[in-house]
Amino acid sequence: MDDKDEIQNAYLWDKSGAPDPEVARLEGLLGRFAHQGQAPPVAPSRRSLPALAAAAVVLLAAGAVWISRTLDRADWNVVRVAGTPDVAARPMGETGRLSEGQVIETDAASRARLSVGLIGEVAVGPNSRVRLVRASSTDHRLALERGSISARIWAPPRLFFVQTPSALAVDLGCVYHLAVDDAGTGLLSVEIGWVALVEAGREAVVPAEASCRMRPKAGPGTPFFDDASPAFRAALDQIDVAPQDSGSLETLLAEARRRDALTLWHLLAHLPPPATQRVYDRLAGFIAPPAGVTREGIERHDARMIDLWRSEMGLPAHGKPPLWDSFTRAFS
Repeated sequence: MDDKDEIQNAYLWDKSGAPDPEVARLEGLLGRFAHQGQAPPVAPSRRSLPALAAAAVVLLAAGAVWISRTLDRADWNVVRVAGTPDVAARPMGETGRLSEGQVIETDAASRARLSVGLIGEVAVGPNSRVRLVRASSTDHRLALERGSISARIWAPPRLFFVQTPSALAVDLGCVYHLAVDDAGTGLLSVEIGWVALVEAGREAVVPAEASCRMRPKAGPGTPFFDDASPAFRAALDQIDVAPQDSGSLETLLAEARRRDALTLWHLLAHLPPPATQRVYDRLAGFIAPPAGVTREGIERHDARMIDLWRSEMGLPAHGKPPLWDSFTRAFS
């Protein structure tokens, strides 16, 4: 670099030295756009704070409106994962939209993924038929008519619902899998969080690492932890269809662990009185009944006493988030 280059570079850096003619020409053309005065301060002045606060409110309001409108869209995005799923009885491309009342259907070779507004996503498995019932900011609802889905929801409880032929799955903030066969019999398996199954006045609360069967006309069965013994699970299946089966109850009580208190508590409200007494005794051996809960009250299916024991175990009540500390303590 010669002395002339050094002088011109100095001009570019701090205006010292002689400018290059081309630089001088460009400065003349662009001079009217030059900033006048001092640069603005880094920190806002007190006078500017109200204006900044007002601008922030406007931005937040605009964001809230955008989110509300997005959540209230009556359709959801669909992405093809494999094969060629049908949306509204037409083969879809790489992406599509599913509107309220429309059905997405997959064959043995196809799969798809739905965006549940802004609150989660649902993977639709092969040989499945899923209908979008409602898409609003407070009610995201699907109907699984057959096949399987896997849902991943990161919203507050009771915003996402899946209707099946046997029960309504109410999301309490979780990851879960749901399968339904052609006869309407279903199985819910929860990976993270909680799901409530409700139908005809019957409710099953299913935590992570647990499952629950559903049957047409009978509604949800009794939840069980997935690591329960095969004998325990077989006995529970029989009790759900024949509550008076004393032999199956004997097996279930003999196989029960402290962790299986989840299942025993659910049975309290659905077994005839002689069986309820035996379940009470076994459950009390794992988790002592709280004050106000008696053997006689449980025998007559006293709803208040059953709910008191529910709270002691940390199970969520009526779709509310669970008491995690209590639940962990009760089932550890």
